[in-house]
Amino acid sequence: MKKVLFVCVENSARSQMAEGFAKHYGKGRIEAYSAGTKVAREINPIVVKVMAEKGIDISNQKPKPLDQKMVEQADVIITMGCSADEVCPAPMLKKVIDWGIEGPKGKPIEKVREIRDSIERKLIDLLDSLKG
Repeated sequence: MKKVLFVCVENSARSQMAEGFAKHYGKGRIEAYSAGTKVAREINPIVVKVMAEKGIDISNQKPKPLDQKMVEQADVIITMGCSADEVCPAPMLKKVIDWGIEGPKGKPIEKVREIRDSIERKLIDLLDSLKG
């Protein structure tokens, strides 16, 4: 089973949505987890709400700090669009795919839904690419 690590800065929104979708759609096919480089105290409550609209409960997930062990164990590392930020280690990581997704922090719920739907599409494409 492939291990997929989703990384963003605070691990409070994009990477948490990706982890939630991966566990939902990839159940039994991939092992998904997420982490951040400067973790927030909690997951963005708007993100929890828009994921619930899709029938996916991420309310029990917690922001986690990225560590070397996570990086080493991952078969695939997905960054959410933070490779330009000095706080995201994406340029130093191998086996990285950057999805280039805008952060939802401070955005209205309609925009957060668009970001969620973009992550969902990318996750489904990723699962298709990992078959075989």
